[in-house]
Amino acid sequence: MGIKKIKQLENAIVLLLNFDGWDLKVSEKDTEIFDAYGKTPKGFDCVIEMKFRNKYYKTKMLEKHKFDNLMKLPKDVIKIYFVADTKGNFMYWLNTLKMPEAVKKYCPDTTMWTKKRILKDVYLLEENMASRINLNEN
Repeated sequence: MGIKKIKQLENAIVLLLNFDGWDLKVSEKDTEIFDAYGKTPKGFDCVIEMKFRNKYYKTKMLEKHKFDNLMKLPKDVIKIYFVADTKGNFMYWLNTLKMPEAVKKYCPDTTMWTKKRILKDVYLLEENMASRINLNEN
């Protein structure tokens, strides 16, 4: 999946959430630590980090450094991790989520589809930790 496709998917998710009462915009800077920002349906400031997977994984991986950077944002900003894979869509509200112990996994050194892998600290989030789940019908 290329960067153009990912940007299209980010825009689609923002559009769908906005139809559901959110007021979001896609981040225009590739250097931001989140992919979208705006307001929840209840009017709270929020940011959303999004991941799109072509393959299903039972746990949803979140790099610890991404989580740490999101949590450095002001306390009153709601931090959300959104994962879409072949099974469905999962939304994790990070502010109140009890994070599991971080584990070390070999991952691409950047998000730009490199073959080089390095050991990273990651959280493996269970599906039942998501507060909003939309499953695809097979």
